[in-house]
Order: sequence, then structure tokens, then C-alpha cells
Amino acid sequence: MTAITPREARRCFNAHHPVHAAYYFCPEHDETYAELGLEGGPMAYLAGRAAPFGAVGPGVVTAAFYTFHPDLVARHLPRAWEVTSPAAVLEARLRITDAYLTRLLGREALASREMAEAAGLALRAAEGCGRPGRTLYSANADLPVPEAPHLALWHAATLLREHRGDGHVMALSEAGLDGLEALVSHTATGTNWRPAHLRSARGWSTEEWAAARDRLVARGILDGDGELTGEGAELRRAVEAATDRLDVAPYARLGAEGTRRLTELAGAFSKVVLAGGGLPLQDIGKR
Repeated sequence: MTAITPREARRCFNAHHPVHAAYYFCPEHDETYAELGLEGGPMAYLAGRAAPFGAVGPGVVTAAFYTFHPDLVARHLPRAWEVTSPAAVLEARLRITDAYLTRLLGREALASREMAEAAGLALRAAEGCGRPGRTLYSANADLPVPEAPHLALWHAATLLREHRGDGHVMALSEAGLDGLEALVSHTATGTNWRPAHLRSARGWSTEEWAAARDRLVARGILDGDGELTGEGAELRRAVEAATDRLDVAPYARLGAEGTRRLTELAGAFSKVVLAGGGLPLQDIGKR
């Protein structure tokens, strides 16, 4: 069997990720969670993503999510579980996913052989994920696989996304970047995400953001203008490279041909999702 390179694994991840990620940006997200009594924004996000843990408190979620201010998490959890339950949220997640994938892809695509094949390949890849140290992946891996192929694809893409994300947290920690420093240095890489947006969305104050920036300047990661130094750019490259290496196993399980086929199939669905505005790339980080 031909070995899978980190680059090939990342290409496949990028191909299926929009199918999963559109969940967070679709109008059905906050609308559906509002029916359960959850406030839009951070509460709906935190409850929806943390529901596989059960009705845990803020400590578990803060540790797993890494870049969120502990006080922001504590304001919404476990308060969210006083108005609804993790089981109800998990059921709502699938209703949200069914709604936006139906709207963006159309029923014909959802019932297609290509959808069923993509779901099968993605689920097989997820079998290669490891549980140790993978908190969010492991919690989602305990959930049943939905029967409908498009929901099964979303479930598998969620497993693969959280597996990669757990590995990214490992890489950030190894690099000596705490959650806020990870955000500050990330915005310095030229990403679309703007500092003001991430600071607000993750619950950090202007003063806390500035203090993290000062720490990174003192370490030589940022210069006085808040731009990455050569050392800082190399550190961020190393973090991404480590994340890629830690994410090869699922695609190695799938094999070279399976990985190529999943990239092709999921990439086609993702293009339609993106064309339909499923991920507002031009607006991300500017709101």
C-alpha cells in the first residue's frame, strides 16, 4: 500500500471539512437551538459542540476547546443544561445538518450513490482515528452513526475534524502557546480571521489580548508591530506541520486510493456548499 503523506491527508481534510463546518454558519443553527431555549451565539455554539460530553461543567469544555476564555464558557455552561439537555441538542444537531445540507445540496445529491460512497469512505477513515488524548473526537465517536448517508457523512466529517483539532491542540501546547497566544499568533499569519472578531467571539478582553501580544513580542514570536518575526513564522509552520503529521492515521487507514476517492467525492459536495454560501468566506472574521 502506498503511504499517505501529511500533505495528502490535509488535502482530503480540506475537501470534506466544508460539509461539516457549514453547520456553524447556517441560519438553521441558531434558529433551531432557540427552539430549545438556547441563546444564539456562544451559548448555542458551546452547547452544540460540547453536547457529546454530556452535561459537563465549564472546566472540561474550556480544556477541550482551548482558545475560549474560561469565564465565557462558565457563563453559558452548565446554564445551557438548565434549559435543555445534551440529548435534545444532539438530536437538534442532526435536524440542523439535514436542513442545511438539503437546502444547499438538494435532495437528488443527498440520495445519490456518490453521497453513500463518500459517507462509507469517510466512516472507514474515521476508524483509523485514535482515542488517547483526543477528547472531542472520542466524545463524538461514542455517538451512533446516523442512517441517512448525508448525515453519516456529516458525522464522519465531524469525527475527522475533531480528531484533527485535538491534534492541533497537542501541537499548540508542545509549541508553548496557550489558548490566547494561539489566537494572537494565528491572526498574525494573514488569515481572514480578524483579531477583534476572535477576541470577542472567544471572550477575551482588549487588555488580555494586548498582554498576550506582549508575551509573544518578549519571546521573539511577534515584532513591535504585532507581525510575525522569522522565528514566529517558523513556529506557526511547525505547529501546522505537527498537526498534519498527527492527522495522517485516518487517511492511512483509508489507503491512497480511498483517500483520493474521498477527496474527489467530498470535494465536489464541498464546492456546492461553498457556492451556495454555506461558508461565508468573504465575511469570516469581519463580523
